[in-house]
Amino acid sequence: MQNAEIKRAIKHLSQHDYTLSTIIKNIGIINLTPHKQYFNSLLDAIIGQQLSTFAADKIASRFMDLFNNNPLPEQILDTSDITLRSVGLSNAKVKYVKDLSQKITTKEIHLNKLFKMSDDEIIVELTKVKGIGIWTSHMFLIFTLGRLNILPFSDLGIRKAVMLNYRLKKLPDEKKIRSIAKKYNWDPYCSVVSRYLWKSLDNNLIQCD
Repeated sequence: MQNAEIKRAIKHLSQHDYTLSTIIKNIGIINLTPHKQYFNSLLDAIIGQQLSTFAADKIASRFMDLFNNNPLPEQILDTSDITLRSVGLSNAKVKYVKDLSQKITTKEIHLNKLFKMSDDEIIVELTKVKGIGIWTSHMFLIFTLGRLNILPFSDLGIRKAVMLNYRLKKLPDEKKIRSIAKKYNWDPYCSVVSRYLWKSLDNNLIQCD
């Protein structure tokens, strides 16, 4: 995302949400930088599901080494399940990476067309793949495509950050998060809000005024 867009987002959010304004002042400017490694991003997302960052990075590194850091769908389909499991993938994740690869080779999904699609269309497209749900789709939209207005309501980090920063008594559900977003006018910059909420956890900048 260009600096001008980030600055517009920061100005908008700071004017409407005191809590976010304080977080933004403490953290500074963040960026959302899109890239075109769509296939690798989805593989990483599948590999990292329900794992610590350390474990996910280790398995992803071994997986990428299998394919000289350039995995192709056809290569994954031609690789035995035993070989894929040997780098640390579970039986389920072997099925998921192969299902992704299969749907790409058969053109059931078209990764090269995703950037032209709306957010909702991309979610429908990606969730055709076994092992890819709404959370993975949201992460792809934010961190790979750099979309501005994604609210990952199912993410535990977002739920925790909202609970702590907005002084709730329990983890909020989707309805509560959406009501807070509406109250403080997060639209059309929910992705920027999400980045700052995650950072507030990383940097112990929870607002408790």
